[in-house]
Amino acid sequence: MDAYNVTTVTQFILIGLSDLPEVRYPLFVAFAIIYQLTLLGNGAILLAIGTEARLHMPMYYFLANLSLIDIFCPSTTVPKMLHNLVTEDHSISFVGCALQLYFLVGLVGTEVFLLAVMAYDRYVAICFPLRYSIIISKARCAQLVLGTWAAGFLNSTIHTVSTFSLSFCRSNLVNQYYCDIPPVVALSCSSTYVAEMLALVIGGVFGTSAFLTTLISYVYIISTILKIQSAEGKRKAFSTCTSHLLVVCLFYGTAIFTYIRPSSSRHSPARDRLISMLYGVITPILNPVIYSLRNTEVKRVLTKAVCSRGSSQ
Repeated sequence: MDAYNVTTVTQFILIGLSDLPEVRYPLFVAFAIIYQLTLLGNGAILLAIGTEARLHMPMYYFLANLSLIDIFCPSTTVPKMLHNLVTEDHSISFVGCALQLYFLVGLVGTEVFLLAVMAYDRYVAICFPLRYSIIISKARCAQLVLGTWAAGFLNSTIHTVSTFSLSFCRSNLVNQYYCDIPPVVALSCSSTYVAEMLALVIGGVFGTSAFLTTLISYVYIISTILKIQSAEGKRKAFSTCTSHLLVVCLFYGTAIFTYIRPSSSRHSPARDRLISMLYGVITPILNPVIYSLRNTEVKRVLTKAVCSRGSSQ
């Protein structure tokens, strides 16, 4: 066996944006602005929920956790991506790659479970309004939130351990702008069967259960709303879950578009990598926009905060 095959990989090279040198500075400016707006928008949601007593309810506690995820998730990839765009150094250490993958998969998994919990919350609020405060009590709300974070990072721990237990002794060129499971596993020089099966089975079980919970909740929600006699009653009931439904469609839509598109020679690798940014960069900035525009209470508090700040200045 030659020395090339026994050399252990100690760092990876993120080549996801290295073949776009002519647009790297415009991309840097664009993604820097998007990242700052993401932090500002989700930070405003957190501020509104934290300072307004009328928003201290389970629905808004779940929304606060969604905003936290939308702050943390791009923060695991965008700073490194911005650094790569303006420097010639596209390397990331083995440990750094593992940590990036761990937090990214953990946060995305947590969001999957959190969206399912938020769908269940809306189901209880619309289908059992008189029992809502009993079923979704503060204690139950805390348990659901902790459960989503625990499940998300348990899922991530399994995937990260199985991925980085593989042997890496050949190429270290990650064909993405961040460390993700498929491009990292593709670099292994050992059998990837166990890692691939774990990703398929565990990801499938967790993802399918969360998706079905969300889907079934909305089937019951829509069924209940359609039974309401008055048009005004239907409008008010549907308005309580419109924002969440839009976020769910955006999340699953971008996920499907990113990961479940059929491979085709018509799609260049560069275009595919840019499309993957929908999932980790664009979605987090749209969520606070959706909630601030569609949710009357959040919009009122944010408007009040902006007006009071403007008058004080």
